[in-house]
Amino acid sequence: MSDECSHLGQIAPDAAPSGDGCKECLEIGSRWMHLRRCAVCGHIGCCDSSPNKHASAHAHGTSHAIIQSYEPGEDWLYCYEDDVTFEIAEMMDSPSHPPGWSPGPPRDPKR
Repeated sequence: MSDECSHLGQIAPDAAPSGDGCKECLEIGSRWMHLRRCAVCGHIGCCDSSPNKHASAHAHGTSHAIIQSYEPGEDWLYCYEDDVTFEIAEMMDSPSHPPGWSPGPPRDPKR
């Protein structure tokens, strides 16, 4: 474990979220606990407390090391490679899912 993230150069602050919920869970009709946004490409995946752990799978499958919480009021980032959680002042007030999407999906995800 490192005290610092050595992958900050991967972050693309303007990467748009891929959707309101976990992309793969929505495709397969599964549920999630919390959502994470890839800080490199914007992919939305479910957390490691969710049955499918799609955010981790995305990170390991793409070498995109950093995620940011996609939960309202949470702005922290996590680097899988360096196993460190941190915040960046310029990335506070980060995007999050709409109300009712976590745990999710909502009963009517088209709303």
